[in-house]
Amino acid sequence: MNVREALKNCHLFNGLTDNELDLLADIGKKRESSRGELLFSEGEDATGFYVVLSGKAKVYKLSPDGKERILHIVQPGQTFADAAIFGNGKYPAYAEPTERSLFLFIPKDAFLNLLHTHSQMGINMIAGLSRFLRQFTTQIEDLTFKDVPARLARALLEMRTRGSNVVQLPMSKSQLASNLGTVSETLSRTFRKFSDDGLIKVDGKTIILLDMDRLEDAAFCYREV
Repeated sequence: MNVREALKNCHLFNGLTDNELDLLADIGKKRESSRGELLFSEGEDATGFYVVLSGKAKVYKLSPDGKERILHIVQPGQTFADAAIFGNGKYPAYAEPTERSLFLFIPKDAFLNLLHTHSQMGINMIAGLSRFLRQFTTQIEDLTFKDVPARLARALLEMRTRGSNVVQLPMSKSQLASNLGTVSETLSRTFRKFSDDGLIKVDGKTIILLDMDRLEDAAFCYREV
């Protein structure tokens, strides 16, 4: 994925003109990182944000006892840490690649200067952040009102390769369990039940979705509270 294509695919920038995309690309700096390399830590001054050109990155929190909780996995064509350049200017979590990855780092000061001179870029960023906030609202809603099968069904549908029924898990199953607000044993039982019921076929980190309609029904099942 080239730089302009990656920027165009980002929810923050998909309304920009080609000229504006080129201006944004000009201030970006490519950064190649290995798996596990720390990109930033929670509480550090936010000097800019990232666009994933290839590979993947995880954004996560650490509990007081050091347990990792993944907030989201960032795919090619997506941004992360963009909200951190506003507010108190601190990174709110940790981030690192889950595999060898290439990022475009957008420096804070240069980006804010572009916003001052190109107001449409600012409007698009506000709209993108609003969509991102809605994603977190949905995640909270799932943890509050949905049981583990519903959360897993939704996650599998969202992670599938576009236009196909195949999911390549971008994280370990223990990490996925943490992300879904459950434990590995419960997640494993849910995978087995989905397999036994003919909804999916599991082969390591490759998940084939066999019955999309029933998975969609499962994803919208709310538990009683």
